[in-house]
Amino acid sequence: MVDTRLIPAPTVFVLYGATGDLSRRLVLPALYSLAKEGLLPPDWRIVGNGRGDVSHEDFQERVRESLEEFGPKPAEGPWEEFRRRLRFAGGGFDATNPGCLLDVIGEAEQELDGGHEPPQRVHYLAVPPQAFGPLTEGIGAHRLAERSRVVYEKPFGTSPQSFRQLDRVAKRVFDERQIYRIDHFLGKEAAQDIHVLRFANGLFASAWDRHHIERVEIDVPETLDVGMRADFYEHTGAILDMIVTHLFQLAAEVAMEPPTSVDAEHIARAREDVIGCFRPLTWDDVVVGQYEGYRDIEGVPPDSRTETFAALRLWVDNDRWRGVPFLLRTGKCLPVSRQRVSVIFQEPATGFGAPPEAGNVITFELSGPGEIDLTMVAKQPGPELTLGTVSARLPLGEAFHTPALPAYARLIHDVLLGDRSLFTRPDGLAHVWTVAAALLQDKPEPRPYPKGSWGPDAWPAGAPAMLQ
Repeated sequence: MVDTRLIPAPTVFVLYGATGDLSRRLVLPALYSLAKEGLLPPDWRIVGNGRGDVSHEDFQERVRESLEEFGPKPAEGPWEEFRRRLRFAGGGFDATNPGCLLDVIGEAEQELDGGHEPPQRVHYLAVPPQAFGPLTEGIGAHRLAERSRVVYEKPFGTSPQSFRQLDRVAKRVFDERQIYRIDHFLGKEAAQDIHVLRFANGLFASAWDRHHIERVEIDVPETLDVGMRADFYEHTGAILDMIVTHLFQLAAEVAMEPPTSVDAEHIARAREDVIGCFRPLTWDDVVVGQYEGYRDIEGVPPDSRTETFAALRLWVDNDRWRGVPFLLRTGKCLPVSRQRVSVIFQEPATGFGAPPEAGNVITFELSGPGEIDLTMVAKQPGPELTLGTVSARLPLGEAFHTPALPAYARLIHDVLLGDRSLFTRPDGLAHVWTVAAALLQDKPEPRPYPKGSWGPDAWPAGAPAMLQ
């Protein structure tokens, strides 16, 4: 039985960019996952919005096709019940022309009224960053911000200037408490276990500092190429697409100070406060690469300097972490796809000596339902005192009876409930742009690397090869 505290209020969910790639791959499957688990409101409607002239029935069929491709399969959940609540409003939407969106939202809200309080609205902007401002202004101009929450996909701006401009536009229309800046890595089960393992277990809490930890590695290699996203990628690159969004947030999960409370506001504030301690990056700490063949993709300039690989060394300038390198890496067309955060502990000064391989390491695997791997030194069986390393695996998806929600489903459910603990805040994002400013303003020629390799040979000084 679902806890009634986890059931949101009746909702009209307005999905901008409803026929786009992000909606098809992630947002619509996440909403169907919530329906399958009984975590949607008791009554709801999804109103898709886009420029095309798409009927309700055609939109419902497109949603079915996306679920067949990306799952959960329609047959695995309440498809007919889900289908009949889908609507589409074509004709685009901006401050001067609402298309038919106002009419379709009005009809949906009348269907949900039932003589009770009007339903809440969720505006989900699954569109490119350059469309955030015009859509936000449209929501304000047509008085749709009342009893609403708004979800912005990453990146929230593509430069310090565009970040500040978008933040001003958003705050003219919405109160900060209505704004949800999504970073789906924070919705992953194992990402949340980073701070839970540390703060809820005395075994680790006292050893989480520069006196005990040698380095932290955050490694997100991908086997995929840019594919059909070349136009988007040319405006971002690996640094903006992954480093200043996902990987910086994961570094903050590891590095944040204990929050004064476990409520949403204090956890988010602790994460953003430590981002304020990140030292601005210089090219001495960064290596960028571009896989061979990237410039042959349609729409990519022949002299493109867009990086498809980035490895860097990040420093956190506070008493807890001073001198401990945080090593971050991500890239396309690498040998494996992984999402790992590894905390490598120092060798204790006990005289036993460590084996040649790594000693104490805690690794959080973020992909899928997630897992925690613990590597430690132990005596090898036999008459001699010979040391070796052993590992224990904690599969988070199998450890409890409750199923793990996909990251997007978890975060959308938090939006429906009004829980902002796993969403980014403007103060932390503002400092992110300061940290990365030098990298985004003057990009060097990226080093070429073959597809299927581990990227360029050059690494930041002192950086190990991580997964290699």
